[in-house]
Amino acid sequence: MNLQTFHPDDNKTELIAQHVQEILKLLNEDYHREGLVRTPARVGETLQFVTKGYNENPEEILRSAIFKEDFQQMVVVKDIDFYSLCEHHLLPFYGKAHVAYIPNGTITGLSKIARIVDVFARRLQVQERMTRQIKDCIQKTLNPLGVMVVIEAEHMCMQMRGVQKPHSITKTSDFTGAFNRIETREEFLRLISTNRN
Repeated sequence: MNLQTFHPDDNKTELIAQHVQEILKLLNEDYHREGLVRTPARVGETLQFVTKGYNENPEEILRSAIFKEDFQQMVVVKDIDFYSLCEHHLLPFYGKAHVAYIPNGTITGLSKIARIVDVFARRLQVQERMTRQIKDCIQKTLNPLGVMVVIEAEHMCMQMRGVQKPHSITKTSDFTGAFNRIETREEFLRLISTNRN
């Protein structure tokens, strides 16, 4: 869990709030009524929070905790919860990311893997791009022998509107280097499919 304090920009909050008031009017709502009085400002603050990844550098996050280590077996961080916004409808998609890399002389702090998932999730996204961005960031920054990322997510744009298919899960994966070998991919998939108990 990222416990860093978030501080929205008051100017941005006010500008977004003005637009939200106009949207509420277009929806035939009275933004002056009690339940909606603070809604425009809340939306302004919320949108800044759920897109704060634009202001964070994932490569710097990884580089802040790089250690020399002679370990060349798979490092797996699985079941990383994330929440993101679909860029097509501005509706949430959320789920779990599973990340593995095989070090090549250096490792990074395990929490940094979860942090970069959050950085890319906290942007307007599509799941396919997010999967690739996480993989590319780890490959570029750590230069490991290989990286693999699997993301499983539920998309509210499929569940609330459009085809309206609740409980549908979208899975994406991307990989480099040693994970081009099917045996290595299968080992990773076995590891992320096993329960802790």
